[in-house]
Formats: sequence, C-alpha cells, structure tokens
Amino acid sequence: MDSTLAVQLLIQGVLLGGVYGLIAIGLSLIFGVMGIINFAHGQMMVMGMYISYWIFVLLGIDPYISLVAVAAAIFILGWLIQYTVVNRILDYPEAMQVLPLVSIGLILENAALMLWGPDHRSPQTALGLDSMWVGPIMVDTSRLIAFVLAIIITFLIFIFLKKSNLGKCIRAASDNRTGAVLVGIDVDRIYNMSFAIGAATTGAAGCLLVPLLPISPHIGHDFTLTAFIVVILGGMGNLLGALVGGVILGVAE
Repeated sequence: MDSTLAVQLLIQGVLLGGVYGLIAIGLSLIFGVMGIINFAHGQMMVMGMYISYWIFVLLGIDPYISLVAVAAAIFILGWLIQYTVVNRILDYPEAMQVLPLVSIGLILENAALMLWGPDHRSPQTALGLDSMWVGPIMVDTSRLIAFVLAIIITFLIFIFLKKSNLGKCIRAASDNRTGAVLVGIDVDRIYNMSFAIGAATTGAAGCLLVPLLPISPHIGHDFTLTAFIVVILGGMGNLLGALVGGVILGVAE
C-alpha cells in the first residue's frame, strides 16, 4: 500500500474514532453510575440522527449547528425512559434487566421505521462532500469537524463531572450509593440525570454522524455493538478510556 494512502486511511480512522468514542462515553457513563447496560443505546442515537436529518431537510439547519437542540431532545427521551422503565428494574438481577432495555430499543427502531420508512437517507450538507489537503494528504472536512466537536464535548463532560456540584454528586453516587444517600444526595434524581446525560451524549454523536453515514432505522444495533466494543477497549466507566477505545476501533476499521 502506498504510504500516503496509508497515512490518509489512518487519519480518517482516527477522526471517525473520535465520534465512536463519544457514542461509548454515554454508555460508559450510564454503566459507571448505575451499573446497568443500556441495550437501547444505538437506537437512541438513531433517533438523534433522524431528528437532526429532518431539521436539516425542513429548516436547512446544518446537523453540526442543530447539535445542541438534538442533544436536548434525546436528553428528554432518556429522562423519560429512565423515569418510566429503568428506575423500576435497577434492583433486578442483571439477566432480568436485559429484556426491558432490548424491548425499548425495538420500540424505538420500529417507531423510526413507521415515521420515516426503511429507506436509507443521506443529507447533502454543505460540508458533506468537502475536503481539504494537508500536503499530499486529503482530509474530509466533515470528519475533521465531527472529531473536533467530539473532543470538545468529551472535554466539557469531563469538566462537568469534575467541577460542577451535580457532577460531583454523580461521581459520589457512582462510587458509593449508600454513602451518597447518607450525606443527603437524592440518588434517584442523580440516576435520572445520569441516564439522560448519557442519552444526550449519544444523540450528539448521532448529529456528528449524519453528514458521514447513511441513516436507517436498522443501524442502531450496529452502533450499540460498536459502543460495547469501545467501552471494553477503554474500560467500563472510564470516559477518557472510551475516547481512546473509539480511536483504536476507528483506525482498525
């Protein structure tokens, strides 16, 4: 293989891997705080992709610009799922937690199928086909922007968990639920927020992928598996490890 092509493929893999890492960060956050695996993670991301796509089609707003609005919408979706379903199964054995979450994923997938049909959709955004040259290396502008935004979002989540009062409460509930309750932390509220933030993170990742990949109701399972692989590479509950794992997987692909 030509060395220039090899370097180009390596760069493209790193850029896509940053977004993979962001997907996995949401899954890792939910597991790290609540000890539960969100088997509907990929389908929630697909809902974010579709919302971003239709905002672009109907309003002409680029997916990268609508990212905050889409993340907010998936935050609300995640909060509702946590409040209505996940709270009720937290104390169940792990094997019994799987079916409700898989069922939620199937409900979301079929909702997307009924609302938007089975066809793949690929929005032609202004940056979707744009590229830039760095010496002899061609870099997709959309991948570069997606990578930079993924790094920024990861950094903001890290700072939020380290510095904010809510972030410190989330970490306390993750480390010791009983101790958190004893010092007056509303653990149920913390769990609701953690699941919703994890969902919002994957919704934001969905926005970043809209200019890069075709959208279909059936791709959620693939991205749930991708998130699992990345989290295993980076370590369950390790947010920065998830980002590194995403880059490793992106390069491997």
